[in-house]
Amino acid sequence: MPLQLTRPLAVIDLETTGVNLAVDRIVELAIVKIQPDGSRVVKRKLLNPQMPIPKASSDIHGITDDMIKDAPSFKQVANEIRQFLDNCDLAGYNSNRFDLPLLVEEFLRSGLEFDVTSRHLLDVQKLYHMMEPRTLSAAYKFYCDKDLDNAHSAEVDAVATFEILESQLQRYPQAGSTVESIIKFTGQEQIVDFARRFIMENGIEIFNFGKHKGRAVTEVLKAEPQYYDWMMKGDFPMHTKQKLTEILNRTLLKKA
Repeated sequence: MPLQLTRPLAVIDLETTGVNLAVDRIVELAIVKIQPDGSRVVKRKLLNPQMPIPKASSDIHGITDDMIKDAPSFKQVANEIRQFLDNCDLAGYNSNRFDLPLLVEEFLRSGLEFDVTSRHLLDVQKLYHMMEPRTLSAAYKFYCDKDLDNAHSAEVDAVATFEILESQLQRYPQAGSTVESIIKFTGQEQIVDFARRFIMENGIEIFNFGKHKGRAVTEVLKAEPQYYDWMMKGDFPMHTKQKLTEILNRTLLKKA
């Protein structure tokens, strides 16, 4: 069945300097925005990460330092990208674990808020892995019966991801045909911070790493307020620090 949308769905794919959310940057961004009437608008940009692209990364996506030396930085186009994504639900392939976290980091580095709490976050890989655990290229072959040429080109990957989703809806009618029904079918993940330094258990933020793993964040902040300073000075993604600050402020507000 065709995908039924009540608001635009933006399918995002990034090519990057690496996979470290705290330090790596976007070198190519592609967004395929599908309107409720089925029409599509594509936005693609090469970006200067303002750092060298490691050869290992260039070998994967084919983008070199020379190709992006005259490209704008993310900060220069951040407002344009945010406006393009306005009122969109967000989708991608493994996007909840990589593309969206890194995109949020880039917005924060640019001094812009990018709120995802009011949006549906549809990770096509999640539905795929529930039903047919494989890779993007294999998924494209399996669902669309086509070879994925020029894989790791952001636009090619984003378009392929949407074609896979359309095929999935035909194959798995039990998932429904709306963004909401698919997320309900695959399960809605409660995301605290995209780097998963915190997780939600029974409505409470819990540390998911280090010596305090398994303890409530508020409990640790009350007992060891210096731990907040350590994390804020540490090599953690900005989104993690933002969420930690929100938890701290909420804790202080309750004290008051």
